[in-house]
Amino acid sequence: MEVVVAPDPGALSAAVADAIADGIVAATEASGRAVVAFSGGATPEPMLRLLAQRDLPWDTVTVFQVDERVAPDGHEDRNAVMLQRALTDHVPAISYLMPVTAGDLEGAAAAYAALLRDVCAGVLDVVHLGLGPDGHTASLVPDDPVLDVEDADVAVTGEYHGRRRMTLTYPALGRARRIVWEIAGADKAEALATMMANGDVPAAGVRKDIATVCADAAAARLLGDRA
Repeated sequence: MEVVVAPDPGALSAAVADAIADGIVAATEASGRAVVAFSGGATPEPMLRLLAQRDLPWDTVTVFQVDERVAPDGHEDRNAVMLQRALTDHVPAISYLMPVTAGDLEGAAAAYAALLRDVCAGVLDVVHLGLGPDGHTASLVPDDPVLDVEDADVAVTGEYHGRRRMTLTYPALGRARRIVWEIAGADKAEALATMMANGDVPAAGVRKDIATVCADAAAARLLGDRA
């Protein structure tokens, strides 16, 4: 696992954009296309804006979501709003949003998993992940049954911070070719150190051998020799 510590949030955004761009180029050179899944949250928007400016083979890229809140289309709680605003409205990539407005959420999760299988046999080239102060990643949240899902690539959580979520599961993340973490802020420092030590947080369950962990100095302050 590679660890990149950036001095500030701006440098972190650039480092993550570099890592994802490298993954897109490598995938395109290997197979003629790249399939990428992006997380939401408060951190990624500057990085996505930088990525949208990169001279990449965007017409060969397919974008999926890592997770999404169950909220109406266009609602600011939706990760899709930020993803479209910062990236997919500006590049000719194909994008598939999680169908969280469906009446049957479990059926919609199964349909999204089927779409992943159809597009890339369930093997994502690059997955972008974040980290919450409680150690969650994607919407793999503490104490939720979603953590135990082994037979589905997409699942629906219980309510978390006021919303149910749809999320990629550990099996889907585990088959990815490359994972790029983007972790910013002092409030993530303890969770990051616990994740790196394989402690008891959901993020520790994600494969590390395919990962690049990019963190700003504030988030990385407890890593010591691992940084």
